[in-house]
Amino acid sequence: MATTTPYHPLTLPPPQAKLGHRYVWELPIRLTHFTIALAISTLIITGFFITYPVMSPTGTPEDHFLMGRFRQFHFGAGYLLLLSFITRTYFYFNGNKYSRSGMPRFWNKAWWGVLLRQIVEYMKVERGHAHLGHNSLAAATYVFCVGGVGTFQILTGFAMYGESNPGGFWDKLCGWVIPILGGSFRTRTWHHLSVWVFILFIMAHLYMVIFGSLRFRNGLISSMVSGDKFYRDGDIDYD
Repeated sequence: MATTTPYHPLTLPPPQAKLGHRYVWELPIRLTHFTIALAISTLIITGFFITYPVMSPTGTPEDHFLMGRFRQFHFGAGYLLLLSFITRTYFYFNGNKYSRSGMPRFWNKAWWGVLLRQIVEYMKVERGHAHLGHNSLAAATYVFCVGGVGTFQILTGFAMYGESNPGGFWDKLCGWVIPILGGSFRTRTWHHLSVWVFILFIMAHLYMVIFGSLRFRNGLISSMVSGDKFYRDGDIDYD
């Protein structure tokens, strides 16, 4: 007598489930995702070296330009992060509906209910309903950790960059940040402390992406390369 493999929510879909795939992440969304990841990684590495210049070469300054190179890469990555933020903001308004999925609505009581249900969903063993776009919890984390802290890092970073050219473009555009934060030293301190939010976010993000990809089996990781995600009956198209 033939036997069938028993259904398990973490491995196989139920036999009656309808499967399919849909183009979710447009090319600009995918490109800005990886560009922001590259920029933040470069900023963290170069920023730590600028703060703690380990393995610095010895000798007179004219014999090497190591610190200068790290600063060049640091500020270059800062420009890259700024351009990526501008591009991502543009496609938030002009991209498809998934580019706006799950965006926080802190003023909406129903949104908080969705957020709490999503937290409970992550704590369950069963697969639950996957989201084709961002769910509320993921989007809130991106907005706060990447958008909010990223904007703060851009403002404080270019404010300090402007100190090397008083009265220049960046000094006029972002110089007001320094007196608000209590001076140059405190601005640098807040700039360095905020990096740890990025680091914690990266660790949590990688864990949740791998966990979600194995749990939902919907192409969560590969979708940032191809743009396509898989779905089955009951999954949520747009939150």
